[in-house]
Amino acid sequence: MNLVILTPDKELFHGKVTSVNVPAIGGRFEVLNGHAPIVAAIGHGEIRFQLAKGEKRSITVDQGFIEVIRNEVSLLVSGVEEK
Repeated sequence: MNLVILTPDKELFHGKVTSVNVPAIGGRFEVLNGHAPIVAAIGHGEIRFQLAKGEKRSITVDQGFIEVIRNEVSLLVSGVEEK
């Protein structure tokens, strides 16, 4: 599936992944291939995702939204916590 992570200023990530784990307002959840369509609010926390090649990555973000439609995962976040 495809993942894109966007802030108002730039694109943080765009590529193929096998899973995405997000800090939704009601609790963490994971998106896998074939996930049902969903739109949800996400809170401050760590977004974890696994690339199609197996590498694991994470980004700490401020609040935002996730949208999943037909294996297209879009994350719109208000900012990124610098490490």
